[in-house]
Amino acid sequence: MEWKLEVVTVPVSDVDRAREFYAEKAGFEVDIDEVVGDGIRLVQLTPPGSACSIHLGTPGMRMEPGSISGVFLVVPDVRAARADLVERGVEVGEILVFDEGVYRPAGEGESLDNVGCFFFSDPDGNRWCVQQISARD
Repeated sequence: MEWKLEVVTVPVSDVDRAREFYAEKAGFEVDIDEVVGDGIRLVQLTPPGSACSIHLGTPGMRMEPGSISGVFLVVPDVRAARADLVERGVEVGEILVFDEGVYRPAGEGESLDNVGCFFFSDPDGNRWCVQQISARD
């Protein structure tokens, strides 16, 4: 039996602001944006190339806006991904390397496969990690 992670709910305080951030700044594709009943709005976005999407959740969903941390986006080139987000106007951290259980600044020309990453947050403070992972079969 296969188990696949399809959707992660990201708690936000303002759906319009979050939709704009994820679509316009982070470059996620808007899959769904509609009212599904009783004023409940379903907004689903998917990072480019991902099989897993996000739903924007409001405080009534028992999740506090800004409480997500530790969700990883995986890219083949963390330097290029960081540059893309910076160009789109996202505030991002420096490129780090996970080395012997701690993060440290990446060295110039250092291999980043499986250890290089950077962090960014959405307007509510939900924290994302973007990590470079070498090609997988």
